[in-house]
Amino acid sequence: MPNIHPSAIIEEGAKLADDVKVGPYAFISSKAVLQSGVEVMQGAGVYGQSNIGENTKIYPYVMVGTPPQDIGYKLEDDVQVIIGKNCIFREFVTINAGTKKGGGITRVGDNCFIMIYSHIAHDCQVGNNVIMANNATLAGHVEIGSFTVIGGMTPIHQFVKVGEGCMIGGASAISQDIPPFCLAEGNRAVIKGLNAVGLKRRFEKEDIRALQDAYRKLFRSNRAIKDVAAELLESEDNAKVVQMCNFILETTRGIPYERKS
Repeated sequence: MPNIHPSAIIEEGAKLADDVKVGPYAFISSKAVLQSGVEVMQGAGVYGQSNIGENTKIYPYVMVGTPPQDIGYKLEDDVQVIIGKNCIFREFVTINAGTKKGGGITRVGDNCFIMIYSHIAHDCQVGNNVIMANNATLAGHVEIGSFTVIGGMTPIHQFVKVGEGCMIGGASAISQDIPPFCLAEGNRAVIKGLNAVGLKRRFEKEDIRALQDAYRKLFRSNRAIKDVAAELLESEDNAKVVQMCNFILETTRGIPYERKS
């Protein structure tokens, strides 16, 4: 049987695996699903249709699945939060449910580490192995690629897309899309280079060299970045470069970088 503190409130209908732990004064809604190894600590709440993946740890006063901060939301809307396995949500993190118009699901992948007071708004799609440092905030409909790190005190504007393997500096403000494998910082943030540390941790030298060459062509010329990306796609077969170029071609918010004078 789950290990539930006597002061916790578990609504009838909630589905808890046999080894789930629920701390004092925590709340679990009737539509919540807590899979094996999940721990919900003191004062935390799991609301609405929230599905929490295996071995995820929800620290004190985290709120998962609360209604979206969207004026169009209605109580009867069928919306939810889906959390992957092996995630850590530190104190006072908030994760809102999706909206009907945004697809209905706020999603966080596996192995994510979300630090204190961070916020993940409605309809966000967060990949695997993402780190958000203290007070990082995602507005609605933001997409964060896997293996991305977001520095503390950094807000990201609604509908922005941040690609795989990016590093976003602390106290930045992101209002445009950041291509995969890039480093961005500043207020407003601009791309400063490749995420060299992240690349070295994950990729072979061949991929890194290909990305370095592509970066120089894309960001260090006077030509339109989408024109360069389209040309690279015609001649480049490196999967990482193709991924970066496709991201650039598909952006609708634009790419923030310092144009060469």
